[in-house]
Amino acid sequence: MKKLFFVIVSAAALVFAVSSCDKFLDAESESTFGPEEIYSTPTLAVNAVASIAQCFGETNSYRGRILAWSGINSDIEWYNTFKTDDEKYQIAAFSMQPNNGQLNIANSPFAKMYEGIERANLAIKDIRTYGKPEENAEMAYLLGEALTLRALLYYDMTKLWGDLPARFEPVTTETTYMAKSSRDVIYKQILADLEEAFDYLPWPGATAATSRTDRINKMFAQGLYARIALMASGYARRPDDGMEGTGDLGTNRLSNDPELQKSVLYPKVLGYLREAIQSKTASLESDYEQYWKNQSNLNNLNAGPAYETLYVIPFSDGRGRWNYCFAVRSQGSSYAGGSTVNRGGDAGPVPTMWFRYAEGDQRRDVTCVNWRWNENDEPELAGFQRWYFGKYRFDWMTSNPYTGGNDDGVKPVVLRYADILLMAAEVANEQGELAEAKDYLKEVRERAFLGHEDEADAYVDAIGSKSAMFDAIVEERALEFCGEMTRRFDLMRWNMLKSKLDEAKADMKALRNLSGKYAYVNGLGGNVYWQTDGTNITIYGFNGETTRPSGVWNEEKEYITKVLDSKNKPTGLYDELIDGIYARDPDQYMFWPIFNNNMSDSQRYLRNDYGYTSLD
Repeated sequence: MKKLFFVIVSAAALVFAVSSCDKFLDAESESTFGPEEIYSTPTLAVNAVASIAQCFGETNSYRGRILAWSGINSDIEWYNTFKTDDEKYQIAAFSMQPNNGQLNIANSPFAKMYEGIERANLAIKDIRTYGKPEENAEMAYLLGEALTLRALLYYDMTKLWGDLPARFEPVTTETTYMAKSSRDVIYKQILADLEEAFDYLPWPGATAATSRTDRINKMFAQGLYARIALMASGYARRPDDGMEGTGDLGTNRLSNDPELQKSVLYPKVLGYLREAIQSKTASLESDYEQYWKNQSNLNNLNAGPAYETLYVIPFSDGRGRWNYCFAVRSQGSSYAGGSTVNRGGDAGPVPTMWFRYAEGDQRRDVTCVNWRWNENDEPELAGFQRWYFGKYRFDWMTSNPYTGGNDDGVKPVVLRYADILLMAAEVANEQGELAEAKDYLKEVRERAFLGHEDEADAYVDAIGSKSAMFDAIVEERALEFCGEMTRRFDLMRWNMLKSKLDEAKADMKALRNLSGKYAYVNGLGGNVYWQTDGTNITIYGFNGETTRPSGVWNEEKEYITKVLDSKNKPTGLYDELIDGIYARDPDQYMFWPIFNNNMSDSQRYLRNDYGYTSLD
């Protein structure tokens, strides 16, 4: 890591310098001051803590690679291009190598995330030394924010790489190079850090800082604790204890650490989530579609009792590539920059996802879109194999129109209140509190069935056992969070990654053949009819209709079942596309490798496990 930690130490020396990459990092730096002056003055220390988040906006960090490629493929989301020599496809399909050209780069996510961790280490150390957080509420808040940001960075790194060097003190010449530690060491430290941070952080909306979703609040920290605890106590690919960094293939198993067992962590998680819910300092917003429209407004950063979002990645209005990657596809529309620009739609829901929603679930048509924008700013069918996340749309960016550059300014949601409720439901159910779990699930389900909540209540009331509730939560998380790139990591901790991907493959083949549970769709023989109001497309033929609709409709023959186009080229849901949802065993290759550039910079201290190659 010679180059890596040269970058880290250099950045650390300027930790108080303020980056222009993030909107809330706007104050001028006081670069002539030393640590004692900076960390004893809240107006200066806030800049140092804010600089931790600079790594989010770095070109190939969260902005360019982590957010775009870390959460796919799963049983509900996949990369929309099937080309085996495409390095982005290889990332999504569990088939990349340590020399992957998208990630084996000098300014890699691995380096940039450790840069953020180093800044956090410095800030935490110096606030404790100079800031008197026990006497100063402002400094205590900044300490809590730094602890939480470090926990978030480490959590995201363990999701991607598994075991890592555990750095919780600023780098010295003696600690420049470090081998991997067990991720359990990291989990225990960041869980303890968050428990400390709870005492320093106000609730959402309680202060000027916590009234913004680009700053840390107590409920977010509690939700992050829950996420980390669920991951730490769940399944994952692990080397044998003590064999991290030796080339061990690993097995999918639980941790052996007694402090990371469900029996230890789940009561604490449930207590914190109950406290969060009972605080009433966040809530579900009533209209699911309007919630996502609001996220397209770059100035919508409100947190507090009337709001759902707990934390967003704090990109500036000219940074970040969320809609650029994931919005409903634009083929030359003015919404995405004009006729020379094609943007969005790199990934989308798997084609079966739309059919998993019950009729009347308002999340369905918000989440699953089977059309794109053309150069006339009109929606057109995209082909049955290409679905897009309707939560993300260029045309919703009306107060801050996207002009077609490489960055759009959309601030991706890290955690929202719906996840607090569903994690609480999962943990309460595991703790034998079925009635309590039902209450939490019912709240999410009722919002989804706005206007006919009785259907949601009947569905939840019919759940009669712990196993049935677990199955309902597994499905509800799919329906609620599709497109938010959390599913892959849920499946990992539940030990369901490969089995659910195999289930998704079988489902797609059944749908293409209009067989099995999809036989009801066969009314029109795989044909569909569609019409548009200029803003959306209504498709007739997905719900088992048996007769052609009256009125003026456009017809697409064999839309669902077609596997060859007019030139006999594969199209639609053909077998290679479906089977390509993974190219190698996802249970073996659920984690990314350490990339060659990072291994080289580490002076060979870092080596790969899980079946990936290492540098000699």
